[in-house]
Amino acid sequence: MKKKVTLTGITTTGTPHLGNYVGAIRPAVEASRQENNRSFYFLADYHALVKNQNPERFRQSTREVAAAWLALGLDTDQSIFYRQTDIPEIMELTWILMCMTAKGLMNRAHAYKALVAENEKKRAGDPDKGISMGLFCYPVLMAADILMFKANEVPVGKDQVQHLEMARDIAGRFNHVFGNTFVLPEAVTDTKTAVLKGLDGLKMSKSYDNTIPLFVPEKKLRKLIMKIKTNSQGPEEPKNPKTCTLFETYQAFATKEEVLAMKDRYAAGIAWGKMKQILFEYLNDHLAEPRRHYQSLIENPEYIEKVLKEGAEKARAHSVPFLAEIRKKIGVQAIGG
Repeated sequence: MKKKVTLTGITTTGTPHLGNYVGAIRPAVEASRQENNRSFYFLADYHALVKNQNPERFRQSTREVAAAWLALGLDTDQSIFYRQTDIPEIMELTWILMCMTAKGLMNRAHAYKALVAENEKKRAGDPDKGISMGLFCYPVLMAADILMFKANEVPVGKDQVQHLEMARDIAGRFNHVFGNTFVLPEAVTDTKTAVLKGLDGLKMSKSYDNTIPLFVPEKKLRKLIMKIKTNSQGPEEPKNPKTCTLFETYQAFATKEEVLAMKDRYAAGIAWGKMKQILFEYLNDHLAEPRRHYQSLIENPEYIEKVLKEGAEKARAHSVPFLAEIRKKIGVQAIGG
């Protein structure tokens, strides 16, 4: 039976946090163990360059993100795990696709439009002030990432669905001009996947500086959990778990039975301090072994590099011959060949 091809990119712009784990890492790790899938997972470090232009932080984030995925059990035998910058064919394909992409399509990208609107609101004079070509062409690089490996499905958040639609448009245009070449990918959004809130009750995000990093030391983890915002209800008052960040985070890790039992405790009344301590102990137990594994990986960068290089070899076994096919279709070949 032909395997389904899935592809997931992980932007290396910071230290992985609980929200990353619940929303992306955990489901991807589970998928990496499915034999009916051919899964590609890559560190999107060229994408990260749009926002992160600090070389040391760039290197450190790449190491931290790779170590996190490995520590949490990504099956690199069953799947292909690589660094985007190790696959030169992706960059060549990006240029080829840029030549097939209408500027008007890029003008409609949500991220670009949001920055233009912000400049106009500030009356900056130039609506494109501070917008790099990297940000403007980001969807084309993303299309190259996906199309290079003939991905059927790409798990994404709702904010990335437009980029998948653009990848389909670009692939369709190429196929129309040069013949059937690219698979048209499908966006996969999992409405059941939890989106965790951060310390302040907003979506957990590095942009809001409200995250709980996955592998902080035990004392720091407890300190952060104690900072999670709650309401002013007293210990004896019944509480609504549906509006509680503490419960939401607990539910993302606990079993169904544990969740039901905790709902009963909320109905009966539970002190916020008690709930925070329960959540800390639960998360600390859950993350203790991965934390140890993560720390050993951080201290052994040569091993991480070895895994990524092996993954790049596997990825290039697909990208090199496919790019040769694409080059031939657009007319890049030896004179007289």
